[in-house]
Amino acid sequence: MSELSTRRFICGACTRTGILRRSPPIQSRQYNTLLQIRRYGRFTDSCRYTTTTTSPRQRSIHPQRRRSYASASDSYGSLGGEDQNLEMYDVVCVGGGPAGLSLLTALPMGAWSHLQLSRVQPYNEMQVWDGVSGSRISFDWPSATGLTSQSSSSEETIAYMTENLNLTSGLLKRLDELGGVSFLDNSRVENIGYGPTTDLLDLSGWPVVEIGDGRRLAARLLVGADGANSPVRKFAGIESRGWDYDRHALVATVQLEGNGWGGEGQKTAYQRFLPTGPVALLPMPGNFSTLVWSTLPSHAALLKSLSTTDLIAMINAAFRLSPVDLDYLHAQSTGHAEEVQWREQHTKYEERFIPQRIIGVQEGTVASFPLKMKHADGYIAERVALVGDAAHTVHPLAGQGLNQGQGDVQSLAKTIIEATSHGQDIG
Repeated sequence: MSELSTRRFICGACTRTGILRRSPPIQSRQYNTLLQIRRYGRFTDSCRYTTTTTSPRQRSIHPQRRRSYASASDSYGSLGGEDQNLEMYDVVCVGGGPAGLSLLTALPMGAWSHLQLSRVQPYNEMQVWDGVSGSRISFDWPSATGLTSQSSSSEETIAYMTENLNLTSGLLKRLDELGGVSFLDNSRVENIGYGPTTDLLDLSGWPVVEIGDGRRLAARLLVGADGANSPVRKFAGIESRGWDYDRHALVATVQLEGNGWGGEGQKTAYQRFLPTGPVALLPMPGNFSTLVWSTLPSHAALLKSLSTTDLIAMINAAFRLSPVDLDYLHAQSTGHAEEVQWREQHTKYEERFIPQRIIGVQEGTVASFPLKMKHADGYIAERVALVGDAAHTVHPLAGQGLNQGQGDVQSLAKTIIEATSHGQDIG
């Protein structure tokens, strides 16, 4: 068993603060929110989940003349003054989305078994075509499923679809299973700075996260999993470059008239490239699918303003009608359902190569967000590492944003485990 398998974990939602703790606080304190404490050898392990609701104030990294390091011990004594509130941790992870939670569960291994597999949908076929020329490419395997045991092997599966809620819930359950975990909601990150230098310790190179309740968390390694506008990245002085696509992604959960042309065991993903951007329909369990429609901001605003009947008609039209027809429809404010019905009568298309008709939109799922490309100049700085959208954001065209974040987590977890196994400073 690796040393990290005996440590504790903390993370939260949205912009929560995650902590992998090894070192005891400088001054022993009790918190009524601490649910469980477990002692492994000479280290006391405890975990907390902290939700942060605002971005921390920023401070740039100054050049460090020396790299400081402090080893763990049973007690550090008091640093005096306000530094008595300083708590020391191996890893502080700001951000509790899939990337942050995955890191904290990846260190001691495994969360897949905690997902609700009935809400995970494999698919083994893709239909991709150009909306102007009709040119098409297909990815076709005979059957899919693997991990969900709905049919044959995972080698025949292109990808798996699941809701973000299912993924984060599974990760949280895994953290709870590890033990020594408590939740501190409504705690806000106020600032990120540097630690003190005293006769006992030199923590001037350690990031210190200040929480709204007055606590200060010194990190041997500070991980930024806090999104595209990462406060941790700004604190570390890491520049991020990119551009605005001048497109918005309209997303929704939609209901189809059936379980797909191949039934429950033969799911297909669809993507049509229109002049204004691609529109995709990704299968979910049963007769539900996820819509991702990249289009002009004005078009996205119009689609969100439509009645459910007109919105359903427009989504069906996006996979069937010509770009010229769609341009006309986007210029109308009402009456889309009747217009689409009339135009479809004069449009030829192969039903089996496009999605089944959409008959409903799940209430509360329609939303849009701007699409941007951003890439950090680097993923690491002194005692800082970035993962997920804090390091890079990409167009959802290939659906690789989450996968790239998981790749970051895998690499960082491997590095941390290797460092600890060789007695190295993980920062």
